[in-house]
Amino acid sequence: MAVPKKKTSPSRRGMRRSHEALRAEPYAECPNCGETKRPHHVCPHCGYYDGREVIAADKGLKGTVRL
Repeated sequence: MAVPKKKTSPSRRGMRRSHEALRAEPYAECPNCGETKRPHHVCPHCGYYDGREVIAADKGLKGTVRL
C-alpha cells in the first residue's frame, strides 16, 4: 500500500483545496418584471420565461416542470 513519505504542509494542502470554495449563486434581472431570478429559470414573480408567459402569475411554481 502506498504511504506518503513526508507530511503534507498546510500550504500545500491549501493550494490543493483552492478550487473547492463555494461560489455565489448567479442571479439575473427578469426583463419582464425587474425582480431577481435564477438564469434559465421561470421567474417566480411573474411566471415569464424567454419573453412569454409560461405559468399564470397567481399560481405557484411548486410541481411545475422546468424548461
